Amino acid sequence: MKIKSLIIDDNPFIIDLLTEQLRQKHPTVEVLATALSGKEGLGKIRDLQPDLIFLDVELPDMTGFEMLAQLQDITFQTIFITSFSHYAIKAIRFNALDYLVKPIDQKELTQALKRFQSSHSSFNPQQVRVALQNLKTEKPADQTLYLPTQDGGLNLVLKNIVRIEGERNYSYIFLKNNSRKLSSKTLGYFEELLSDKGFCRCHRSHLVNGDHVKMFQKEGMLLLSDNGIIPVSRRKKQEVKKWMKERR
Repeated sequence: MKIKSLIIDDNPFIIDLLTEQLRQKHPTVEVLATALSGKEGLGKIRDLQPDLIFLDVELPDMTGFEMLAQLQDITFQTIFITSFSHYAIKAIRFNALDYLVKPIDQKELTQALKRFQSSHSSFNPQQVRVALQNLKTEKPADQTLYLPTQDGGLNLVLKNIVRIEGERNYSYIFLKNNSRKLSSKTLGYFEELLSDKGFCRCHRSHLVNGDHVKMFQKEGMLLLSDNGIIPVSRRKKQEVKKWMKERR
């Protein structure tokens, strides 16, 4: 079965390279058309109804996110294309979206297409809507973390997360309504995504939300809003104290 795709990028070299990589190694992915700008891309999407688009994060007339925001119905999946930009990649990963870094590596492309095929039947356009809303939400506490699950996905508003506890290759997310969710992501994954959104790794097994820390106890423990008490590792003690002071 053919996968109808579009490539939207302002660099003709990247378009030609990706088109050739798909032609040679992934013949089931049919490139219906290409576009050099967001405006041109919007027209092609509406006319051709693709299954998949490869979308540059930075287009000459708008960002890739701004382009998607102009669409009423999103019936396709997106693989973003970006030059190495920590901010752009972090935003994409926070929203559980997929991306490729320029210049596009053939192995990375193959992996991205495998992820597309495995998730295509369960694709939820709401995931993209959440991502677009996050980009318009100034306060990190009001942003929503999307986590793919076997049942579809979890949308967790950051201010509702009290802490995250890691246990080997998975994590427990503790919410302020006293419930908890299980994620297959590691604590290191959450630390990378949330360290600039008010969360702090206070211990090898614990990541806490600063909005839910009530006090640092003398015994080297954190008292949280749910009355939970979380240890602070000895080597993290000064770092955590500094973090708490900067949040006041």
